[in-house]
Amino acid sequence: MLYKSTRNSQLRLEASQVIAQGISQEGGLFVPETFPDLSQELPAFLEMDYSALAKEIFAKFLTDFTQEEIAACVDKAYTPEKFGDPCPVKLVPLAENKVLLELWHGPTCAFKDMALQILPQFLTTALKKVGGGKEAVILTATSGDTGKAALEGFSDVPGTRILVFYPRDGVSPMQKRQMVTQEGANVSVCAIQGNFDDAQSSVKKIFTDGELNRVLAEHNMLFSSANSINWGRLLPQIVYYVYAYLELVRKGLVSLGEPMDVVVPTGNFGNILAAYYGRKMGLPIRKLVCASNANKVLTDFIRTGTYDRRREFYATSSPSMDILISSNLERLLYDLAGEDSEVLSCWMKELAETGVYSVGEAVLNKVQELFFGGFCNEAGTARTIRELWEKEGYLCDTHTAVAVDVCRQYQREAGGSPVPAVIASTANPYKFSASVLEALGIVSGADDFENLRQLEEATGIQAPEKLRSLREKEERFSRVIPKEQASGYVLETLGIGGQQ
Repeated sequence: MLYKSTRNSQLRLEASQVIAQGISQEGGLFVPETFPDLSQELPAFLEMDYSALAKEIFAKFLTDFTQEEIAACVDKAYTPEKFGDPCPVKLVPLAENKVLLELWHGPTCAFKDMALQILPQFLTTALKKVGGGKEAVILTATSGDTGKAALEGFSDVPGTRILVFYPRDGVSPMQKRQMVTQEGANVSVCAIQGNFDDAQSSVKKIFTDGELNRVLAEHNMLFSSANSINWGRLLPQIVYYVYAYLELVRKGLVSLGEPMDVVVPTGNFGNILAAYYGRKMGLPIRKLVCASNANKVLTDFIRTGTYDRRREFYATSSPSMDILISSNLERLLYDLAGEDSEVLSCWMKELAETGVYSVGEAVLNKVQELFFGGFCNEAGTARTIRELWEKEGYLCDTHTAVAVDVCRQYQREAGGSPVPAVIASTANPYKFSASVLEALGIVSGADDFENLRQLEEATGIQAPEKLRSLREKEERFSRVIPKEQASGYVLETLGIGGQQ
């Protein structure tokens, strides 16, 4: 399996090269040259547990990895010690043919663990093949959950350094606490004055800065990414959608070959793109439901074909979705535009220079055939949390609530719910305890650990120990910089230059 770039269809690289590199030199994202057809293999997959399924799917894409290397990566990543169970995900049925796919049982209580526990294994394996002995410098922008999951995954991993940038006022108190107390000799965390898009654009600019890359090479280092722009981060996410479908079959909720819908609370478009790739590979998915919060740039795009980031930015109770530039949409549009890298490059140039682009009727029709776009405001988010708790005894976080609300919108528009809807549940509710308390009608306090205690008392559900224990941990990182100083911060942190 070889990979090409969304902005250079002539490029051909091996999996280990694209995982080590993260992003293409001209700024494009790597995509597989072809996608395997899994439809005839689903009956055999029914007999596999999660780890075995992951090994089978990874082997189809990581063709320059040996079977032994893939098995070692999986066995180190998905352990009961990290996820609390031999299976790292759980399916929880709700009313009206909805099923929650809980993806947050890993060490940081967020779905990002599903990919970021295995990405360090992929990367260190790849570096042995193509790294030339260089140290990998992992640059990551986060809207909240990616940062901690990446820090946890790469902490003290030999041959790596990881630097995480987060928007100073754009993450929850618990998300910030998780990052700034991170242990590890090779980790660094810095706040950016601005929002997530400012942090993400700063990181992308560093990746494509030829002079910075030259300086790193002189010091035997190379840049890589833990964001979902890295194919090694996106690939593991395909697995849990395949597993979810197989579980529906095993539980008798669908017969093999019958479809499901998939609903994803969406920010950077990576999680829902993984479901799209599963569909492309033969997974019976009827509709991909893209759920946004008040920052509904994706909803508007799906409905109009125009992507316009020139709008007010809202800081919401679902901060991991507070994004106006959804990077992974580029991969989808490359696919739907017939892998025309020139057309795709023009759209991305328009976005960078003017803040808006339109894809035209042909591509829009394809988007709308595949996707339903909806959004949920703050009042709807709180109402959904409260209703799920009062009517079904299920406590969910703010991001999952957005997805449940938009799922209901879609089911009403579709005239019912004859097809099971698998809803990606992306975070433990205790990561956003203040917002969940307020949704339940309880006044929250300024201290997030007091909010944890209050939520425990109100629901009888214990907060994860990995969150409660953060109270006693020392804060290690307090730096805040303008986005223009990101490259200088990187050089300074690496000890190869001063602040620019």
